[in-house]
Amino acid sequence: MIHLKNVWKEYQLDKEIIFSSLKAINLKIEKGEFSSIIGPSGSGKSTLMHVIGLLDKPSKGEILIEGKDISKLDDDQISTLRNEFVGFVFQQFNLIPKLTILENILIPTVYARKKLNYDPKEKAMELINNFGLAGKEKSYPNKISGGQQQRVAIARALIMNPRLILADEPTGNLDTKTGEDILKLLHNLHEKKGITVLLVTHDPKIADKTERKIKIVDGEIV
Repeated sequence: MIHLKNVWKEYQLDKEIIFSSLKAINLKIEKGEFSSIIGPSGSGKSTLMHVIGLLDKPSKGEILIEGKDISKLDDDQISTLRNEFVGFVFQQFNLIPKLTILENILIPTVYARKKLNYDPKEKAMELINNFGLAGKEKSYPNKISGGQQQRVAIARALIMNPRLILADEPTGNLDTKTGEDILKLLHNLHEKKGITVLLVTHDPKIADKTERKIKIVDGEIV
């Protein structure tokens, strides 16, 4: 499903010093995986997620998405692929405060480049009901709990029927019980819907709950 070939991400610090956040990454993510990228702070795991999620481009190397070399796509094509292929879930939720829960979930559909074969509002309401948020659709993010906000973020990630969910420290701002509930929700999406889930974490206990652990240290998969 995803194939990274000798991928590097480098930053020019000054005229002579180059910092390598990712070094010669070779990685395959198969369809239907529930995997984690684990590593300490500053290891490169979030950079790796950004590259896989098409939020950033590698300095060197190839990225193939379902066999398609993304280096041959222009910015508009990459934006379209990112919108349709991957759903993002972040530690900070990244909900827009002035939008209602329903409006936040619908944001990705606003930027859709293709005609959707379903009614976005109906699908959003279905996700709201399935995720235990019934009656909250007209509420604003600051009026619901952290766990509910993360459920909204997951619903937003699913509204475009993505084939991949990228979750960056999705339980980091939640208490233990709520964090476990969010992990169960991601597991259910994987098991019942067959969605590929890639979870970024620094916590070994969370990584242990995934089927495969990809450890990264100093920008290299070890």
